Amino acid sequence: MVGATALVGGLSSLKDRKKHSCLWLPRNSFFFFSLVLVFLSGFTFFHFFSLKRDEYFRPKLKSTLHIFPMEAVSGESSPATPAIRIQSTVALPDQVLVFLKYPPSTPLFAKDDIRCIYLSSPNSTNNHHHHDQLELFPESVEDEHLDRQIVRCPHVPRGLVVSVSFKANGNFPIGPVYRWDSLAYEAMIDRDNTTVVFVKGFNLRSGRVYDPSKFKCVYGWDLSRPKSTLLSDAVSVAQEIVRCKTPRSILNGSHKNWHGNVSIKVSVRQVGRRKMLNSIARPETRLKPGPKVQKRHQMCICTMLRNQARFLREWVMYHAHIGVEHWFIYDNNSVDDIKDVIQSLIDDNYNVSRHVWPWIKSQEAGFAHCALRARDSCEWVGFIDVDEFFHLPSGLSLHDVLKNQAKSKEIVELRAACHNFGPSGLRKVPMEGVTVGYTCRMKSPERHKSIVKPEALNDTLINMVHHFHLNAGLRPANLAKNMLVINHYKYQVWEVFKQKFDMRVATYVSDWKQKRNGQSKDRTPGLGTSTVEPPDWTSRFCQVKDTGLRDRIIKTFADPRTGRLPWQKNIS
Repeated sequence: MVGATALVGGLSSLKDRKKHSCLWLPRNSFFFFSLVLVFLSGFTFFHFFSLKRDEYFRPKLKSTLHIFPMEAVSGESSPATPAIRIQSTVALPDQVLVFLKYPPSTPLFAKDDIRCIYLSSPNSTNNHHHHDQLELFPESVEDEHLDRQIVRCPHVPRGLVVSVSFKANGNFPIGPVYRWDSLAYEAMIDRDNTTVVFVKGFNLRSGRVYDPSKFKCVYGWDLSRPKSTLLSDAVSVAQEIVRCKTPRSILNGSHKNWHGNVSIKVSVRQVGRRKMLNSIARPETRLKPGPKVQKRHQMCICTMLRNQARFLREWVMYHAHIGVEHWFIYDNNSVDDIKDVIQSLIDDNYNVSRHVWPWIKSQEAGFAHCALRARDSCEWVGFIDVDEFFHLPSGLSLHDVLKNQAKSKEIVELRAACHNFGPSGLRKVPMEGVTVGYTCRMKSPERHKSIVKPEALNDTLINMVHHFHLNAGLRPANLAKNMLVINHYKYQVWEVFKQKFDMRVATYVSDWKQKRNGQSKDRTPGLGTSTVEPPDWTSRFCQVKDTGLRDRIIKTFADPRTGRLPWQKNIS
């Protein structure tokens, strides 16, 4: 962890201070001014002393002398300071996430008004001075909440640290900088009052449950001060998820900052080790209690995507036709027009919600997060990608399938086999969409994807993307291939497929560029570790001609006069 570094204020601020320090005052005015200063100092001392006995979760008092209304303050030191500030910075391998915190009712800045500023690190051996700085445009700016933004800055060159600046406001002081590979990055309070904490850094194996007594959860405003933190027990530990007992004082909201917002952070450490994971995780979400609530939707879908906006309309519109009612889109650092496409779907009355999920290689954690959110409103949830389509050869709807299979209360997960489609002789993205363009696939299905009842998920939330661990006494059922399968358009034209090399989002799936796990089923058969198109790519993975879904799409969606499909104008 790199400590917060205070930057000197702008030249204008220095000029103002010099100007005020040279003011001439008459003797009587000077006496009166001194009396006011003594009074204010006494009040500040009294106020600080009165807080001393109850400073457990109180903000550390800082002098605000010379801090102007729009001037930034270093993130973690003063949670109640009424100024825009860098709350924290997370260094990912390919970019930097800068989290900005805004005071209540302060308008958020637009992307064009923000710049990423790269400064010489105090610990660097470079001979650059602070005024030598690199200025770049952010890759994107996400309005995560009404009072918070995520600025995605390009990768930081060696020896530099990143800040941001606004037009006419100068550089912000650099906030705390955290490494992604050792971090508690998300947290939410579940309806049983436990805190679900998503972590990187313990290197916990996939699918394995660990002894929770060997872990402790740590709550506090400033986790670097052991005397101002609360310890609690871990309830369960598995993969990237730790479930903690939430202290009662946090549940009743007694530890809010002066704006009424929860600023408590939570981290996790192993018993016997003093060092804990760095944390930006604030357990702000309180999920609704009670499992026996009437669900608004029978069928929902969770997905995680990056730069897949051009395929989204076809995917949503088709699945709406067969019975999907809500889509939870976890956006994993897209820089395309995903927000505009989702808004257009919302305008067309599709129930689509976008959730910013900037964390790389964390698909299992993201799906667990989504399962918790979907549980209150969805009876069933499918976990599939945007290039995967539920196909019902029987002609039934998803509602029919769910109703038929749910007659046994023990069956809470439905598993559908996946058919992998190839490029089907194409060299360019099919204008009609993937379901019509790709018609040739592998003969044998590979793996399965699941539709589950989120109420039935084990508290550990263990999942292998394809399926979750279930509560004791509950079981899955395999669906017949003539009832429901998944058409997985996995091997599309090379222009699309090569993006998979840069988008291995599952935690426990190797990067295809790395020369390891060469025999893994997650790898592409016959393809190496570089993004070089094989000469015979267009004819690969073609063993069976399958036009079942294409024929249904054309019959259902094609305009009888023009033959065009409703999403066709959005494919490019």
